[in-house]
Amino acid sequence: MRIATAAEAFLRDTGEGATPSSLVFVGGNALSPEVECVAGIRLAAHVPVAAAADHLRRMIDVDIVWLAQADAIAPDLFAGICAAVAAKQCHLLCDTGLADLDRLVAAVPASIRTEWLVDADAADHLAALAAAQRTRGMAVHDLARDSAMERIDRLQEEVARISRLLGDLSGQRGLSGSPPAFAPLIDDFDGYAGQVRSPTRDYAAIPRSFVPEERTIERQRAKQVRRILRQRRMREQYFPADLFADPAWDMLLDLYAARLERQPVSVSSLCIAAAVPATTALRWIKTMTDAGLFVREADPQDGRRIFIALAEGAGDAMARYFEALDE
Repeated sequence: MRIATAAEAFLRDTGEGATPSSLVFVGGNALSPEVECVAGIRLAAHVPVAAAADHLRRMIDVDIVWLAQADAIAPDLFAGICAAVAAKQCHLLCDTGLADLDRLVAAVPASIRTEWLVDADAADHLAALAAAQRTRGMAVHDLARDSAMERIDRLQEEVARISRLLGDLSGQRGLSGSPPAFAPLIDDFDGYAGQVRSPTRDYAAIPRSFVPEERTIERQRAKQVRRILRQRRMREQYFPADLFADPAWDMLLDLYAARLERQPVSVSSLCIAAAVPATTALRWIKTMTDAGLFVREADPQDGRRIFIALAEGAGDAMARYFEALDE
């Protein structure tokens, strides 16, 4: 079954004579129909999971690898495919369900450019293919309008808006509007984006007499943040959720509360806290990580899990924000 005609005309390669992106579709009983809807993408092969890693290694050139039903792939086969993708330096589209998201995120090397598709629909697939094409410097535009096209536009506008708001972070390692005296707590944070690090939060010992008071303040602040999050969710009982959708702020609040509670936050948990579809939430997580607001932390007890935390600078800015509210 093919999706709407307007969506079939969604992407067009505007460069004359430009080489199409080669796509390898892995697994699945049938191709996703969106593959045939995108101009500028050439289907190079549709291969079974068991043969995918060897097939990729034998290929001279491949730009995009699409893993259908990645959550059903055995861990050893998944690791082999990821190794082949990393060696080819191509883009990965990973289709999965929310239940297996944490396991798969931890298994994909941070060096691989990945578009996550969680319980995704046709519009999500088209947006992911568009993102994969943009990494090759290709221009894309739409030629017709329908509901799927409108949704894709909103997704792109969301990413563009957050990128504009956070664009200055790459130069100053701080938040726009931060006090002049603000400085991040880590000096070696440049060039970090996308890498996995072990937790580096400083819980250095302080005089015992001050510990209870400090923890009391943190617990009270955490309750305050959680109350704000509950109030934001209550609005959705009376108004459409899309009217107030602000995943960046919801995720900042959730991570700040978890920081105060000294609790780790998994990728899937943060997607739920964002109160938007998981595929959209993952795009925001990637954008916020690239901007230096979020960091990926390896679980010291389980190498198969990845946690998301506030960067030190972002955590300090959130603390300053709530201190200002209390004044």
